[in-house]
Amino acid sequence: MKKRTIWIIVLAAIALVVLWFVKINNRMVEAQEQTVQAWAQVENVYQRRADLIPNLVNTVKGAVDFEKSTLEAVIEARSKATQVTVDPTNLTEENLAAFQSAQDNLSQSLGRMLVVIERYPELKANQNFLELQAQLEGTENRIAVERRSFNQVVQSYNVLIRKFPQSIVARIRKFETKAYFQAAEGTEIPPAVEF
Repeated sequence: MKKRTIWIIVLAAIALVVLWFVKINNRMVEAQEQTVQAWAQVENVYQRRADLIPNLVNTVKGAVDFEKSTLEAVIEARSKATQVTVDPTNLTEENLAAFQSAQDNLSQSLGRMLVVIERYPELKANQNFLELQAQLEGTENRIAVERRSFNQVVQSYNVLIRKFPQSIVARIRKFETKAYFQAAEGTEIPPAVEF
């Protein structure tokens, strides 16, 4: 009788450990899928920006005799930015840095184009251009919001897989930490404004 009781206790303990393992694993899978979904939303808003750029460039081209080199730089930067993709299951710092570098290059090209546009009052009065510029500004805000949301989801995921005792399950199942979006290098230095 005592031997049977011991076996029941041992089997019950094993069953509890297995159930705990399954529960923790399922939480990690869910958190990992949330990071993938959050990344997809980040890509979605970056794609929205990339889709707006050809219309913006064509409006600028059609409205004035604009500097060709500026437009070509924007077109080339857009092309490069849309070629860099990141596998959401492999969100490493290196992959995100390459993606962000391409996006930053596009942002800089757009910024240069918008600065040059200041010299063209007839373009600044063009209704199509104004609407596209407003959409682009709204998209930039959406990008910031989605990047922040992505970083929050990544933080939750990383905390989950690094806490003990979940870290045991994470190590066994090979759950890896995900990288965060980082600010572009040099953004901590305020720009010099001269009049």
